Amino acid sequence: MNKKDSFFINRIKSIEFALKGALYLLKTEASIKVQFAIAILITILGFYFNISKTEWIAQILAIGMVMGIEGINSGIEEIADFIHPEKHNRIGLIKDISAGAVFFASFFAIVVGLIIYIPKFF
Repeated sequence: MNKKDSFFINRIKSIEFALKGALYLLKTEASIKVQFAIAILITILGFYFNISKTEWIAQILAIGMVMGIEGINSGIEEIADFIHPEKHNRIGLIKDISAGAVFFASFFAIVVGLIIYIPKFF
């Protein structure tokens, strides 16, 4: 980014960088591909069951939270591998901690999904 560019131009460039990163994640990260497929499936279920606005909000926030944290986890893993490519206990712990954050987000997203969809099936 060029500091001489206008605020608006810099925001457009920031969006381009973010889209480039999101596409990279979707192309290269198996976990993001799985989360994206689940997001599509859950979205289809939302339309099928005609969920409420509140349920849509909860579902979209849960999907965004999981995919966002999954992306951050991937970034942390890339940085860790760049800094210390060989196996190292501390790097392993850092990766485990960031994977744990994904676990928490995914667990509670599943809880949100169950709250929304169990009543629809029964």
